[in-house]
Amino acid sequence: MTTEIAASAEAVWQVLTDVESWPQWTASMTRVERLDSGPLAIGSRARIHQPRLLPVVWTVTALDPATGFTWAANGPGLTTTASHDLTRRDEHTTVRLAIDQTGLAAPILGGLMAGLTRRYLVMESQGLKSRAEQGDGEN
Repeated sequence: MTTEIAASAEAVWQVLTDVESWPQWTASMTRVERLDSGPLAIGSRARIHQPRLLPVVWTVTALDPATGFTWAANGPGLTTTASHDLTRRDEHTTVRLAIDQTGLAAPILGGLMAGLTRRYLVMESQGLKSRAEQGDGEN
C-alpha cells in the first residue's frame, strides 16, 4: 500500500514512530502499549490490540529515520513482518506499508486473513496521511 502525503518526511516520521498514538488515527488499532521506554529503536517492543485479532507483540528489527522501520511478530508456525518505508519528495513523502508472512502456517492464515489485512493497511495508510497532513504531529 503506497500513499503520497503532503507533509515532510520528518513530520510523517514523528507520527509514525509514536506508535502508542496509532489508535487515535486508525480504527485498525484499539490499543498499542510500548513494552519499553525511550524513542523507537531496534529491539523496541509494542503490544498491539486490533479488532478481530489476538493481541500481538511486535519487535523492531530495522530502523532508519531517513527510510522507515520494520518490525516482526512471531507466533506458532508464523512470522509476520510489517514494513513502513518513507521516501522524501520535496515537501511530500511517499509512504509504503507492507505485510509479509512466512512459516508453515503462512499460506493458510495469509489466505484467510488477506481481506482483513488489506482493509487494515488502507485504514492505516489513510489515517497516517490525515494525521501527518494536519501538520501538528502531536498526540
